Amino acid sequence: MGVVKARKADIDMLARLLRAEAETEGEKGMLLVGNVGINRIRGNCSDFKDIRTIPQMINQPHAFEALQHGLYYQGSRERERRLAQRSVNGERNWPAKFSLWYFRPGSFDNPGPCPPTWYDQPFAGRWKKHCFYEPTGAECENIYNTF
Repeated sequence: MGVVKARKADIDMLARLLRAEAETEGEKGMLLVGNVGINRIRGNCSDFKDIRTIPQMINQPHAFEALQHGLYYQGSRERERRLAQRSVNGERNWPAKFSLWYFRPGSFDNPGPCPPTWYDQPFAGRWKKHCFYEPTGAECENIYNTF
């Protein structure tokens, strides 16, 4: 049983997002993207109020740059579907355990430093080229109550 409802099509959609957003970051990097997505659904706060499903989360305007590129629109693979299911099942990993945001500073070949805040949210940690940010308790108390 997952921590969010997910049909087979939702798992496939999330799997395609994981690959498109973080394939170069390895399995853990893809899991971290999944953590952020599931946190957005469960948190019901900040920019993610009333996001209740995987399709709503993925298709939220300006949420994921990968939707602008062809890799997202290719078929999912078993590896990514397995990682997506782990995210839906509630597996969380640092630094995305409570994160609602991530981004890759700098260029693809030359990552830059992670700023101490992103949209006024504190830096939680870095995985390879991506910086992760989690909300304060004042911004999103719910995210710290979802286990």
